[in-house]
Amino acid sequence: MSIAHHRRKQPIVVRQQLLDVAARLTMEQGIATVTLDAVAGASGVSKGGLLHHFPTKNALIDALFESLLERFDADIDRRMREDPDSHGRFSRAYLHAVSDLKDSPDEAAHWAQVTIALLAEPRLRDRWRVWVQLRTDEYIGTDSSIDAQIVRFAADGIWLADMLGSHALGDERGALVARLVELTNK
Repeated sequence: MSIAHHRRKQPIVVRQQLLDVAARLTMEQGIATVTLDAVAGASGVSKGGLLHHFPTKNALIDALFESLLERFDADIDRRMREDPDSHGRFSRAYLHAVSDLKDSPDEAAHWAQVTIALLAEPRLRDRWRVWVQLRTDEYIGTDSSIDAQIVRFAADGIWLADMLGSHALGDERGALVARLVELTNK
């Protein structure tokens, strides 16, 4: 009897391990080059074990996107809980969550690769669109002003600029974020 038969099954741990390896490989090699074989090999999980959790590469990428989105949501929710002013709270939390990605290189790299897939994959674009619409609807009473919308669009611009490395904001970054925060208070 092999060791595998004596090993305790931990499907949640294995699933997360596979997602972590997929995220790392995506960051190192780019999402287009990540294969199920590569994820299985790098994680030490058999291909059959990987296929149990993720029957296709698309299922793996979708799960990776969901995992990132859950962490992003949790970050936004934490920031909202810490903000005593309800007016514009979601827009401020979104702005800070996006602009602070640069301070977490691994998280930023994961989002960069998934954003590339997001642009190319209709199912991921649809999932992002649904997330944006749900959050927009949820905070319509506090974050529906034109200024709040401008802040969220500017945050998306910061995200893209950080991802592409196209704008070196330096000391201006703090002033830009502060000015955008001011807009959420109107």
